[in-house]
Amino acid sequence: MSGELERAVQDGELLQVRRVSWWRRSTWVPVWLKSWRGFLAVVLVAPWRFVGAVVRGLVAVARWWRRWVTVRDYREAAESSEKLADKFEPIRTLTLFRWKVTAGVVVASVVLVAVLDLVYGVLWEMVAVAAVGLAVLGRRREGSPGRRAVLAGPRALTWTMDPQVLIDAFRDAKLIGKDESLRLVERARRDGAGWAVTVDLPATRKAADVIRNRDALASALAVDEVQLSVERVRGNGGHAGRVAMWVADADPYATPPVRTPLLEAERWDAWRPVPFGRDARDRRVDLPLVWTSLLVGAIPRQGKTFAARLAAAGLILDPRTRLYVADFKAGKDWDAAGQVAHRFMSGDEAEHVVALVGWLIELVGEVQARYRRMRTLDDVTCPESKVTPAMSRDPGFAVTALFVDEVQVPLEDRTLIKVQDRRVTAGEYIGELLTWLAKKGPAAGLVLVLATQRPDSKTIPSGLRAVLGSRFALRVMDWRDSNIVLGEQMNTRGYDSSRLLAAHKGVGILRPDGETQTDGLAVTVRTYYMPNEDWRAICARGRELREAEGTLTGHAAGQDATLVLDHAAAAKAIGSGVGPVWRPDGLPEPLDAVVGYLGDDLESREFVPTSELADALAVEPTALARQMATLGCRPVRNRTPMEDGEVRRVRGYLTADIRAAALSGDFSSSGDES
Repeated sequence: MSGELERAVQDGELLQVRRVSWWRRSTWVPVWLKSWRGFLAVVLVAPWRFVGAVVRGLVAVARWWRRWVTVRDYREAAESSEKLADKFEPIRTLTLFRWKVTAGVVVASVVLVAVLDLVYGVLWEMVAVAAVGLAVLGRRREGSPGRRAVLAGPRALTWTMDPQVLIDAFRDAKLIGKDESLRLVERARRDGAGWAVTVDLPATRKAADVIRNRDALASALAVDEVQLSVERVRGNGGHAGRVAMWVADADPYATPPVRTPLLEAERWDAWRPVPFGRDARDRRVDLPLVWTSLLVGAIPRQGKTFAARLAAAGLILDPRTRLYVADFKAGKDWDAAGQVAHRFMSGDEAEHVVALVGWLIELVGEVQARYRRMRTLDDVTCPESKVTPAMSRDPGFAVTALFVDEVQVPLEDRTLIKVQDRRVTAGEYIGELLTWLAKKGPAAGLVLVLATQRPDSKTIPSGLRAVLGSRFALRVMDWRDSNIVLGEQMNTRGYDSSRLLAAHKGVGILRPDGETQTDGLAVTVRTYYMPNEDWRAICARGRELREAEGTLTGHAAGQDATLVLDHAAAAKAIGSGVGPVWRPDGLPEPLDAVVGYLGDDLESREFVPTSELADALAVEPTALARQMATLGCRPVRNRTPMEDGEVRRVRGYLTADIRAAALSGDFSSSGDES
């Protein structure tokens, strides 16, 4: 008997436990009913939640009524079709009618409530029903923060990745038409410290136009343009109308800079791209150096020398490379490189310029010797008349780098030197030698890196700029200087380093020559930070590596030798003699002044605007056009980029016509007329 009683008690307890377990696990039972604490919390808070829901319901009804009575839907349709002025009278008439309907409904409702209350006494019941209805309308659903917020006040980044807002932004920036839309390729997602989204533009719309008008799109998205990154998606997964966008939460360059990863590297291979910096999305950007050359341009104190030293750091950590370093700033920025450089000097006097001439002639001779030797090698060792990684292990084909900081100093030097029975200025001679080395040197294993704080057309010859493969432009004064560093019309493609902020030190636009991690034509990069102590540590490590492998030569080994200059061989190599810029004698004005102003640009440019010539020569445009016409050079209209970045048709002269007029030599008629 006691056993049966005990078994019954145990069965009852088990049944109770099962019921409690089912109650807590069931998805049909609300969470707040599964515990006494949750139940009491809901009971205590429920009245306040109910009042809040009723208030939100009242606000929602008021907003709906206001939109209805003001004919907002009809007005927006008229605005989108640009016929608001034509629809003014119908909109006004409909608004008055809806106000009358509102008044009639209010009066009828008041009368109906009064009658029902007098007959049945149900006033509070009707109020309760209305309150419940408003609470249902204004309730918060699970997982939702509430009703859709009405945007007010300043625009913010928190809603820029909404698909409809993104479409409206493209329309506001006039990148797509009012009847066009975007196709979402990849939904907006968090990517680092920002939002990333990929879209397809409508047919015939190009990603290049979006990149060029990035400022307008940033304004439409209510963010600073430095926070917006726009790239065309290339390769198998891209096409001309596919755009990848990334919007940063804050200024991506406001954080402290990152130190170069070369500090952790024991050694480096010159054939590997050098770690150069990070883009706005914090992706690493590497810079290939072998088989190309680099031009770095910026106004003072923007990080130009730091950028050039980053390129040098990777080569310093390769003990097989040979370095030529010329610092015409005459400071201490490059002094540490003297312990690893084959040739090194720091100064801005005439003797330093002449010494550079000797270096360049030495390099011209070495490049020629390498090409002669490559002709004797089989196709397996040297397949393409280029130095290969295997060949560079031979000291005769070692990767050689020439770094010239403040290159404008030697290029503007007017010291006369004698070359093959003729006297030319050192600057012109250096320009010719550098141009030849930039053309012929990369394939022979020569890396040319030039840095300047004066990137204008008069300082760096156009022929030299045209053969420098990689470009890095930090902040400059205007779009013309930016184009001189990055290339013609780069500002019209959306790349203008004059728009970079002065506070963003070390931030510039990189246009690489070679394979990089970026798909676009250029990328905005913040260079790695390498202060003097890190620079000295890298140079000291480079010296240790060279001492261990026995590759310390020249200046670093205390073996500076007087160079034997073979000007004849250099002049023969670089072409038909070396001399001043082409300029025939006896040209009448203003043709002589125009030819003198254009200089090397007469060969590289196709068109020069009349306004540019008038400003440079301080003449009146109409008088200039009349005088040039009498010399056989008439103005034409052509498209050219303006200061605001837009391409417009302006009057000017074709450089071919200017050259033809200068070469004709028949100015007798013009002289008689004048």
